[in-house]
Amino acid sequence: MGRARITVSGTPVGEVDLAVVTPHGSRRSQQLPLLLAHDGPEYARRAHLLRVLHDAHLSGRLPPMRVALLRPGPRNARYAANPHYAEALTEHVVPRVLTAYRTAGRPTIMGASLGALAALQAEWLRPGTFAGLFLQSGSFFRKRLDGEESFEHWHRVTSFVTQVGRARRRRTDARITLTCGSAEGNLRNNELMARTLERQGHDVDLAVVPGRHDWPSWHRSFDPHLIDLLAVTTRSPVTAATDDALPARIALVERATGP
Repeated sequence: MGRARITVSGTPVGEVDLAVVTPHGSRRSQQLPLLLAHDGPEYARRAHLLRVLHDAHLSGRLPPMRVALLRPGPRNARYAANPHYAEALTEHVVPRVLTAYRTAGRPTIMGASLGALAALQAEWLRPGTFAGLFLQSGSFFRKRLDGEESFEHWHRVTSFVTQVGRARRRRTDARITLTCGSAEGNLRNNELMARTLERQGHDVDLAVVPGRHDWPSWHRSFDPHLIDLLAVTTRSPVTAATDDALPARIALVERATGP
């Protein structure tokens, strides 16, 4: 695989660094799907993301694709429901990558914990940017449910989650897959977020899987859940959002009580 490092300057949160990993022998002008990953270097190193995607391609389950590994920078400040980061991602980073590489359809984005929250907020504030969202153990904190009041960006996170909950109709036509470990504290708020999105008419799956809030558990969720999402979002481009409701579903998968 080839790897090109990019620094996007002039964004509302300063410089954003990323590396675009490309299939061996591919050209920038070759039209390929694109996956963006928050905490990208950690996903590659600790969850073996690139290996999983490569193996899925070799087995015929996924097409070859590019992966943009996003470095978090000041992670909490950016990923904790920061609208300035959402603007940086959707108005600066994504256009820069799409200009540099010919892309098939709209990209898919993934993230874990606060990275999942940031991915949802980006599409919520700029609907139509992404074809799919893969949200792992999202930090969808709620007042009176989560004991995280000491977190420095608690108010910003809970305000955004409340904003999502108050929406009366579908916000985006992106396909949304949530995964959460059966033994982690974020399970309840992930279940509530999935049901909220489903009630609004979003196309959403929730997979409750054995595991905790850690990289090995997130790695184990890739197959089949990430692969299944990418198999859909890379197969045919999704049109822009409309007011017509899409079918919505929640699939509780492999509910378990331990890792």
